[in-house]
Amino acid sequence: MEVSETGENIERLCRTIGRVIYGKDEVIRLVVVCLLAKGHILIEDVPGIGKTTLANTLARSVNCSFQRIQFTSDLLPTDILGVSIYNSREERFEFQRGPIFANVVLADEVNRASPKTQSALLEAMNERQVSYDSNTYPLPRPFIVIATQNPVEHYGTFPLPESQLDRFMMKIGIGYPSTAQEIEMILSRKEGDPLNEVKPALDATDVLALQEQVETIRVDSSLMDYLMRIVEATRTSDLVDLGVSPRGGLSLFRLAQARALVNGRDYVVPDDIKLLAVNAFAHRLVLSSDYGPRAAGASSAEQVIKNILSEIPVPL
Repeated sequence: MEVSETGENIERLCRTIGRVIYGKDEVIRLVVVCLLAKGHILIEDVPGIGKTTLANTLARSVNCSFQRIQFTSDLLPTDILGVSIYNSREERFEFQRGPIFANVVLADEVNRASPKTQSALLEAMNERQVSYDSNTYPLPRPFIVIATQNPVEHYGTFPLPESQLDRFMMKIGIGYPSTAQEIEMILSRKEGDPLNEVKPALDATDVLALQEQVETIRVDSSLMDYLMRIVEATRTSDLVDLGVSPRGGLSLFRLAQARALVNGRDYVVPDDIKLLAVNAFAHRLVLSSDYGPRAAGASSAEQVIKNILSEIPVPL
C-alpha cells in the first residue's frame, strides 16, 4: 500500500469516527494508533462520556463484528469464552463460541467481574486464541479488546491485577466535551442517532494491511536507546515498586511505529515515544507503599512518568 493511500485511509477512518464522537480528535487518533499496533485499550472515565459509543463506532467504521460484554459480579468465564453443549443427534459435544469471538470486543465495566472471570481475557488478549477442553480456537482478525472502568465508583468492584493491566497496550480517558461540542452533539441527535448513519471507511482486510505496514516503520538505534532508558528509569525509581515489563517496552515500540504511520511517516521520531509514554506505561506501574512522603510533587503514576521523561535527554 502506497504512503499516500495509507494516509487517505487513516484520515478517512478518523473522520468517520469523528462524525459520532465530537471534539475528541486526539482520543480517536490514539484509538486508531492502538488498533494498528495490534493492542488493547483500557478506558477509565465517568459514565456517559461515550466509551461504549466509541467502541461501537470503531467496529462499524472498519466493517467488523462487535460484541459488548457487560461485566457483573456473577459473570462466569464461560459467559465470555463459550461452552460445550451436547448434541444428542450426533452424540458428541460441540463448542458454542462466546462473545469474545468478535473483531471488536467491549468489556464494559471490566472491574465489576471477579478475578477468575477477568482472567478469562488473558489468553485471548495475549495469544488471540481461546483454549477450551484441550482444543484451541483462533479469534478473528483484527482483534481488539476495549475495556472500560469507572474511576469514581469502587463499591462492588475488583481492582484489575497487574497481569491484566499489562495486557492493555494503553490506557486513556475521554473527558467531557466543550460546551460548543456538547451543544453540537445534542443537536445532532434530534433526528436520530448518528451511529446508525456510520458507513464503513475501511474493512478488515484494510486494517490487517495497515497493521503489517506498521511493522515496517523504521526505528533508529538512538530512539531504541531512548525508549529503554525510560523503561529502565521506571525499574530503578525509588517511587516505584514494580516498573515497566518487557511487554510494556514492546508496547511503546509498536505504538510509536503506529503513530508514525498515522502521521504519514515511515520512520519514528522522538515525539512518537515521548507523547505516548504516559498512555503506555502509567497503568503498568505499582507505586511504592511510602510513595506519598517521597513523591516530591509526583502525585500519580502519570506524573512519575512525566518526571522521568523530563529528566531523560531527547535524542536529536
